[in-house]
Amino acid sequence: MKIIRFIFPCLLFSLVVTCTQRGGEEQKETGVDKRGSEAATGLSGAGETDSLTVEEFDHFLHKFSMQQSFQLNRIKFPIKAIVPDTDHEGMAPMEETIGRYEWEMIDLTYDSTFLTRPYDQYYQVVRFRNDTAVVEIRGINNGIYADYYFELFDKQWYLVSLYEASF
Repeated sequence: MKIIRFIFPCLLFSLVVTCTQRGGEEQKETGVDKRGSEAATGLSGAGETDSLTVEEFDHFLHKFSMQQSFQLNRIKFPIKAIVPDTDHEGMAPMEETIGRYEWEMIDLTYDSTFLTRPYDQYYQVVRFRNDTAVVEIRGINNGIYADYYFELFDKQWYLVSLYEASF
């Protein structure tokens, strides 16, 4: 009985040590560590990229929607916007320029429940082409219609223009 009490902890200890060492070897072989996609894509916790990797758009968009200072730094001001002319009877679209101090924070995070909620239902799609991305927001029978245009500059995403035709 005393031998079992001694052997069991020794076996458990050697199993833990062996698994830990093997995990480190796999880490070196694949170049991916336990931090997951951030380490694999070269993104640090601050959202910075190294000189070889392109910033992951989903990570960028989440940070863009949550942090006002980050959002303001990732917009190419003055930004051109197509918006409805509220003075025109048909709300015809007009071009307007928005400066840094007129900008109001936007939230482009999307949850699939937005599609089924009782009011202001909409869906959101991101379309990519070369080094551009367009976040399209389309309402369901409610007049919501917007496009946000992003471009890569030095491997980082920036909002460059928007089209807001919601009424």
